[in-house]
Amino acid sequence: MKAALLRYRVMATVVGVLLVVLCLVGLPLHYGYLLFPEAMPQGGTAYEIGAGISQYLGVAHGWLYLIFLIVAFMLGRRAGWEMPYLVVTLICGTIPLLSFWAEHRATQRVRSEHAELA
Repeated sequence: MKAALLRYRVMATVVGVLLVVLCLVGLPLHYGYLLFPEAMPQGGTAYEIGAGISQYLGVAHGWLYLIFLIVAFMLGRRAGWEMPYLVVTLICGTIPLLSFWAEHRATQRVRSEHAELA
């Protein structure tokens, strides 16, 4: 159980950080020209940086999110979570910043239900 929890926590953190960087840095830089055409012209430096971040982090996040889903599902089954709790935990991984709360909540639940991890 300890190894499964560690895998879950690592994947949740990595996926959460990538999602935050993608949504709060990459996408605004990439699509900033739509809101601020003079300050952030399409094809400018900010656009190019945002396009690179969106392209590479987007793909990395997608693949790592699939691994996160598998790891979280395996932890949930091993820990005996009810299906609604498991589904909410998996969905929270798709929402920037909320994924960190879901990881904290899941970790506390596993530790409280499994005394050997305390």
